[in-house]
Amino acid sequence: MKKKTLLYLAFSLLLIVGSCSEEPIEETAFGTLTGKVVIKGDNTPLPNVKISTTPVSTTVFSDAEGNFEFNEIEIGEYSVQADLAEFITAFEGANIFPGKTSNIIFEMDSVEAANLIPLSPILLFPEDGAENIGTEVELQWNSSDNDDDDILYTLELRNGETNEIQTFKDLRDTVLLVENLPIGKNFFWQVSADDGINASVDSQISSFGTKDGASNRFFYIRNIEGNNVIFSGTANPDEPEEDQNEIQLTGNDKNSYRPMKNNTVGKIAFLRSIGGETHLFTMKTDGTSLTQVTQDIPVAGFRHSELEYTWYDNGAKLYYPNFNKLYSINNDGSGNQLVYQAADSVLISEVAVNPTNDLVALKTNNSSGYNARIIVVDLVMGTEQVVVEGLPGALGGLDYAIDGNKILYTRDISGIENVEYRQLDSRIFEYELSSSTASEVDTSKGAGTNDLDPKYSPDDGSIIFVNTSNDGISERNIYRTVESEQIIGGSQSQEMFTNAFMPNWE
Repeated sequence: MKKKTLLYLAFSLLLIVGSCSEEPIEETAFGTLTGKVVIKGDNTPLPNVKISTTPVSTTVFSDAEGNFEFNEIEIGEYSVQADLAEFITAFEGANIFPGKTSNIIFEMDSVEAANLIPLSPILLFPEDGAENIGTEVELQWNSSDNDDDDILYTLELRNGETNEIQTFKDLRDTVLLVENLPIGKNFFWQVSADDGINASVDSQISSFGTKDGASNRFFYIRNIEGNNVIFSGTANPDEPEEDQNEIQLTGNDKNSYRPMKNNTVGKIAFLRSIGGETHLFTMKTDGTSLTQVTQDIPVAGFRHSELEYTWYDNGAKLYYPNFNKLYSINNDGSGNQLVYQAADSVLISEVAVNPTNDLVALKTNNSSGYNARIIVVDLVMGTEQVVVEGLPGALGGLDYAIDGNKILYTRDISGIENVEYRQLDSRIFEYELSSSTASEVDTSKGAGTNDLDPKYSPDDGSIIFVNTSNDGISERNIYRTVESEQIIGGSQSQEMFTNAFMPNWE
């Protein structure tokens, strides 16, 4: 009996196990995801939008009506992403249920529509209608940044007389330095801002006028960024103020120096470095109409900074040195001819003339700048009169008085001679040709300083000159001698232009 009972239980257990092993395993459940993509705001359907999911499933694209569908997608929670060029990527959440259809709608913003348009720039300096602006001006405007976009600015500057437009593009800063503007002209300027997405926006148009240098009678040099730059200025004897009405006439990118105006032709001549040579140029008094006068035969001799030339024949021609030779050339660059030649070991450094006669004053020296002499030459007759020679030290600063009877020059009375051509006590002297006598010009020069580059005033009533420390590196300033009743604080001279040298007074 007990054996039958055990067999029955074993058989029943087999039936139970067998029935369990035949029950089917449940398959993965799927649902359907449908949707539509439209433009935000006007609900225009967007075709060809890439639709993808996270977790990753298949990728589909919207049709011409903006519709899309995932036919079989596993049940679960998804982040659905819509991508299309020129539109901001959009995301929507979706829950997928077994055998059911879920639907989502994407409203996509275009990049342009979602981006803030830059603000219109506001022009700050010069103020609209400003006058007496220098030929070098830093134009300033405010930032038009309205979001995180990088802004590029375009500035247009129009000459009100010629309508010539200068365009400065891809500016990232809100300031722009403009140089070499012609004097006495009106300008109009406008700035546009571009964020690379929206249409650019413009500022208001503003105007300004540059200084009028027609009354400027003084011309001189400043060293800016390693180059000599020509300026003009004026001086009111009733208002002893330095650096009056200064106007920059040449750019900082060129080495231009030794300006000399001729009122008859209304031009300024000057020297400019071209490669390794020095050449004569002319320009109008506003810095325009630049003309290179010398070509094949440059200005050359001892130290370019020591070389001088001169106008003559009422501005029709110029004399200039080339080593031991003196050349004449028309102001348009034609008619170049040799008019005087010194010995081979002699260099002609400076030349000056007067309007009374045809005599020419020359300063010569050796290759070290010494063994200097000043002579007055009759180029027609070939005769010469010695002004000064045989003295140790440097001579320079040659000028010829209007009356044709006096020569102005400087002499370093210390007599020092050195390879640096350094001068220790340079003073101004005036030589009278008729009496063959020289006298020192009292400028109240301070100890340890040099007086250099003296020039007569247009009426010969005073002298303009440079005074500087004899250390060779200190600032140079331009002074003029004054009459006794004008003496200020006991000084025989008045400061006119600071940090300036190579003066010319016309």
